[in-house]
Amino acid sequence: MTFEQWMRATLDHVETALEHYLPGTDIAPARMHEAMRYAVLGGGKRVRPLLVHAAGELMGASTQAVEAASCALEMIHVYSLVHDDMPAMDDDVLRRGKPTVHIQYDEATALLVGDALQSQAFIALTAEDNGLSAAQQAALVRELGVASGSVGMAGGQAIDLESVGRKLSRPELETMHRKKTGALLRASVRMGALAGTTPSEDDLAALDKYAAAVGLAFQVVDDILDVTADSATLGKTAGKDAQHDKPTYVSIIGLDASRELAAQLGRHAHAAIQNFGARGQRLAEFADLVVNRVN
Repeated sequence: MTFEQWMRATLDHVETALEHYLPGTDIAPARMHEAMRYAVLGGGKRVRPLLVHAAGELMGASTQAVEAASCALEMIHVYSLVHDDMPAMDDDVLRRGKPTVHIQYDEATALLVGDALQSQAFIALTAEDNGLSAAQQAALVRELGVASGSVGMAGGQAIDLESVGRKLSRPELETMHRKKTGALLRASVRMGALAGTTPSEDDLAALDKYAAAVGLAFQVVDDILDVTADSATLGKTAGKDAQHDKPTYVSIIGLDASRELAAQLGRHAHAAIQNFGARGQRLAEFADLVVNRVN
């Protein structure tokens, strides 16, 4: 199976699993559940679920287990986007090629949708039929909780908001992005691996190095695309970092240097998993996808 075929098949599985783990619109409160499904289904790159599946395959995780972990991570990610788009933060009107949740519905509903998706993620991780043992469920709940909290994604977003209009140093910018974007991507790799045969400390260390490189590359490319791609291609508002006077890799080191940094991080990702050999093929291909993506 080629990487493209694997990716399409995996995305189909993820979409079906998300349908399963999200509350239906026949359950009250129907409008809120409709908004949750509007936010999550039928769009997005599904970067985190793809990473979960790639790492899960490496460690022989079951389909059920990686689907539960994938859905949990995607729900946390989408909740962060719903809140990030609200007027109190980025005040954006476009996400995944359609109106943001607070535009399509209203601000109160968007706030509750984010809250509910966060809870739903942990419901998915602890479901009785998800293929994870009790010990695995506990380990994955901790991984996701740490990655999405104040020392991870939420903390990174706080730093981002505090940095508007300030000139950050490159190390400060890297710290912000390792939390805001990198923490969930690292969790995706670790949770995929932990959903399978218990990885060794050496395996987890290698996967951590891989995830650190891929996570930072993803953000560097995001910064590049914000100034080189249009809104139709991105599915979100282009140029909003400059509009909000946010520090980015492009604003700090320039466009050409940012492109070289992304390529260098891709090489670091490959080097981190070379000892896995052919078993790490999907992770290696995914690193290439991140560096070369156009949206």
